[in-house]
Amino acid sequence: MGVDVSKQSVDMCVISGDDILLEKQISNMISCIESFLESFLKKHSYSVSDVLLCAEYTGKYTYPLRLACERVRVDLWLENPYVIKHSGGLERGKNDRQDARKIACYARRYEDRVCLFVLPEKAISSLREPVSEQELYIADGNKYQAQLTDEKGFMNPQDYRQKSARLKILLKDLKAAIAAIEKKIQMIIEADETLSRQLKLLCSIDGVGERTAVKVIVETNAFRDFTEARKFCYHAGVAPFSYTSGSSIRSRNRVSHRADKSIKSLLHMGALTAATRTKRELHEYYLKKVAEGKNKMSVLNAVRAKLVHRMFAVIRNNKFYENEYRHVLA
Repeated sequence: MGVDVSKQSVDMCVISGDDILLEKQISNMISCIESFLESFLKKHSYSVSDVLLCAEYTGKYTYPLRLACERVRVDLWLENPYVIKHSGGLERGKNDRQDARKIACYARRYEDRVCLFVLPEKAISSLREPVSEQELYIADGNKYQAQLTDEKGFMNPQDYRQKSARLKILLKDLKAAIAAIEKKIQMIIEADETLSRQLKLLCSIDGVGERTAVKVIVETNAFRDFTEARKFCYHAGVAPFSYTSGSSIRSRNRVSHRADKSIKSLLHMGALTAATRTKRELHEYYLKKVAEGKNKMSVLNAVRAKLVHRMFAVIRNNKFYENEYRHVLA
């Protein structure tokens, strides 16, 4: 069953073999989706194990679909929209009905690649929204602060005073909102033993602050969705890839731009701290590689990757990171 999700509606396309059994558009509401699934199963005498729903992950718009499938106990596969888009070959024209049909055909053809969606734990679900809201307010605050400092001396003094007064009011309100959100995040984490332990483990690493640690916990679903550091490096855009073709294209290795830039920026700030402000192992590593003639940004990217590997190591071993580790002789 292919599902094309938009803000107001959901387009369903049900296929069995090469036949299209049903095409229908319903409201994007939990009750409507749940009612449709139940009536479809009853009408066609299918059990829940006979049905697989496939949809593109479109963020919050898939929330009703996720809950409805959980209640009816139907398997749900949320796939990357980019993968589905580039799986169908050359196309002309686009509409929701056609997209639902395309998603259904994709699910049938690549059924061996299915990755079933599992609702995250309640604590992670509760944490995801305030973390997203916090990022929004911080970005707004940085934007307003930049205007406050950069425009001084480059506009009429009277106009600047009036504008700066308004900006300061906005910044004050944003700081209060961010502080309230941080308090809420702290309460959610402290109420969950696993999240609290993971936060303490991650923050024991030089260059990993509380905000970075919380973001990584949310993105990895408390390290359930990502179990390997290398795969998370791909997700965060800190793993280099080769770019070669034949004998003419021999580009140097570089990172991919298909990455979560919000995580990458946090890792970058952490890498800067660990490489330039602390006087420990990563600082020595940074100075050594720069002295060898390596590009500074390439070295910083390597430090980002090292931070990711250290985060996964402390979670895997359930031990705090030891900066002065000594091997114990047998």
